[in-house]
Amino acid sequence: MMMSRGYTRLASSMFTMVSPRFFSTAATRGVLSNDMVKVPAVGLGVRCRSSMAAIAGGDKEQEKKQAVGGDGGGSAKDDKEIVSYWGLDPTKVSKEDGSPWKWTCFRPWDTYQADLSIDLKKHHAPVTVLDKMAYWTVKSLRWPTDLFFQRRYGCRAMMLETVAAVPGMVGGMLLHCKSLRRFERSGGWIKALLEEAENERMHLMTFMEVSDPKWYERALVFAVQGVFFNAYFLGYIISPKFAHRVVGYLEEEAIHSYTEFLKELDNGNIENVPAPPIAIDYWRLPPNSTLRDVVLAVRADEAHHRDVNHFASDIHYQGRQLKEAPAPLGYH
Repeated sequence: MMMSRGYTRLASSMFTMVSPRFFSTAATRGVLSNDMVKVPAVGLGVRCRSSMAAIAGGDKEQEKKQAVGGDGGGSAKDDKEIVSYWGLDPTKVSKEDGSPWKWTCFRPWDTYQADLSIDLKKHHAPVTVLDKMAYWTVKSLRWPTDLFFQRRYGCRAMMLETVAAVPGMVGGMLLHCKSLRRFERSGGWIKALLEEAENERMHLMTFMEVSDPKWYERALVFAVQGVFFNAYFLGYIISPKFAHRVVGYLEEEAIHSYTEFLKELDNGNIENVPAPPIAIDYWRLPPNSTLRDVVLAVRADEAHHRDVNHFASDIHYQGRQLKEAPAPLGYH
């Protein structure tokens, strides 16, 4: 009994001596600030620094804010600035004249001049059953489009580009996965199809500057894209030559739509407004370019996409794989 009381007193005295060291919040802060934070991160890169550095950086940032007048004293620009301790600074790009490049969705090396001399009247005559199915599938889609948009070619172009940007992404994604599964090269076709998807998306970004879609048109984009993405995904898995042929005919219809767009501009039914700045930089257009110049560049892009997809379908019709023929890169 006495030994038990002795052990209890001994434990109590030891706890009294040790507790300020291990259980006090102040002592813990002292240990962290004096020992752990000052340990050099030998052999660690910028991405592998301890989160304690983030805490220290946050404290310094707080002190800086207080020095300039408290939490709410900074400018709106400082409040919106994204800070990170990972060492990844945003890339600063300038134009050839030294002025800052203001677009982040594309960079100067992504820009180009459209080939306006491309043949716009080329047409692949459907011969096989699959070709005829692809041709009439596209023709059947044109009727509801004409009915819905009528002569509103600005909104029509916007809607067209939300669909036209899907096939390149789906085809590139599936070829990418196939290349990974089979440990094989793609002949550049992954890059070619993804470039096509990105180019079509830039068409959309351009037409968003000159047209204001209504809420029901935006809702229609959700529905059409959801249906078309899944249908094209399954179609490409079942028959790539059919899928590429469909896109080839879709691009032929796009050429027709933009030709009608140009007629409306020339007749004065649609105002030929100045070209959006994003289009001037993307297609390297003259500063005084107009909407008509933009439509000409977009129509030339669609003609190029037509040729690429009909070419891809022809490769499959010959019983060969896309990787066996070099992809037509370098246009966009």
